[in-house]
Amino acid sequence: MITLSGLSKVYRTKEMETTALAGVNLEIAKGEFVVIMGPSGCGKSSLLNAIGLIDRPTSGHYIFDGEDISDFRENRMVEIRKQHIGFIFQNFNLLEDLSVYENVELPLLYQEVSKAKRRDRVREVLELVGLEARAKHRPAQLSGGQQQRVAVARAVVGDPKLILADEPTGNLDTQNGDDVMGMLTTLNDEGVTIVMVTHSPDYAAKATRIVEMVDGRILDAVRKAA
Repeated sequence: MITLSGLSKVYRTKEMETTALAGVNLEIAKGEFVVIMGPSGCGKSSLLNAIGLIDRPTSGHYIFDGEDISDFRENRMVEIRKQHIGFIFQNFNLLEDLSVYENVELPLLYQEVSKAKRRDRVREVLELVGLEARAKHRPAQLSGGQQQRVAVARAVVGDPKLILADEPTGNLDTQNGDDVMGMLTTLNDEGVTIVMVTHSPDYAAKATRIVEMVDGRILDAVRKAA
């Protein structure tokens, strides 16, 4: 599903040059659950942003679902992102002035899904994450665990091919972290490809593959999770 070849990302200012990704080569098959691990500052989030088409690499090639999208225009990148990729962030990134329902509905608005279909789909995913009774609440009225459940619902509502999760349990207690991981595992069992950044060995062990990064590079050793 994903092939990265020689992917590099360099940030330049007048004073300095910082290499976030240094010739990354990585293949991710459809239906995999891949965890990316490594010390802080090693390039994990930069790699996730490149895969998610949030940040364009400086050089290298990116094949997504059979297409080399490395040189696609920005508007085409946006379309791929809207149609095929769901995101879950450590800090939830919910819009505080929107209700739970409206936050989850947003990806479907971008996809121009009809109102009736949006209503049915949002209700379905809110039931999936156990928050149908909180549909009219604002994020500030929810616990951290509930907010992350909303973020999961928002990520999956558009039936993406790929979910990218950047430390999705980082701000949660153990019980809520376990609940979120259970949701991700269930989605993966249903065929959704997941790439997740985490520092937790316990959660990484739930993946089908663990990729370790150091200094913007992927180590040669890619070990299977137990």
